[in-house]
Amino acid sequence: MNVFGLIGYPLTHSFSKKYFTGKFLQEGITDTVYELFPLPEIELLPKLIASQPNLRGLNVTIPHKQIVLPYLTRIDPAAEKIGAVNVIKIAADGTTTGYNSDYFGFKETLTDWFIRIHGTNGRATLEQTKALILGTGGASKAVKTALDDLQIESLFVSRTPASGQLAYDSLDEKVLQEYRLLINTTPLGTSPAIETFPPIPYQFLTPANYLYDLVYNPEETTFMKKGKERNAQVLNGLPMLYSQAEKSWEIWNS
Repeated sequence: MNVFGLIGYPLTHSFSKKYFTGKFLQEGITDTVYELFPLPEIELLPKLIASQPNLRGLNVTIPHKQIVLPYLTRIDPAAEKIGAVNVIKIAADGTTTGYNSDYFGFKETLTDWFIRIHGTNGRATLEQTKALILGTGGASKAVKTALDDLQIESLFVSRTPASGQLAYDSLDEKVLQEYRLLINTTPLGTSPAIETFPPIPYQFLTPANYLYDLVYNPEETTFMKKGKERNAQVLNGLPMLYSQAEKSWEIWNS
């Protein structure tokens, strides 16, 4: 029996287990299971792999996406550039290779979104759109790399900005007119804390703005609702979640 799974802590709810269990049933895959492996400390990863001889791959979630890197045998160049891993492929001899499917999922769904909105002009419109990345955690690094590869100019926004980053309280009407794509990579708005949202000046949003929320639960976050009130275009993280999950399966079976 081939085993795949998810590491992170805590694992209070898991899209991945539900998604892959459903996928296996739908596609008649009977020799494979997907399990949850709550891992409070990343130092426990080698012990987990050694104790599961049929373990062939793992997804990685908070808080291990960045700190897992030193525990891997190899790291895919794209994931190394990002500095975060959310997919681990495990060979029969126990060697491990880290990948980042968030990168692929975000890049694919962002492009598809603009094509749905603008049709044949979608890619050209996207290339001409500057972006603000709200948050500086592990997911933000994948977003930044994808934007760089799409040749989209972007800036990080943080409560404690480093050099070259913006503070939330520095955002004004001029900035939101110049940087029309806003991507929430923070957990703000995630259930059950659905009343939380990134502290941006929503009153300055217009129909020319695009709000992409990586949060997928709830399907419509307060960030998105506030954008819709200003007639901005909005998208939640569910399409990216499906896309990165399928990329994980492709990596494990390649």
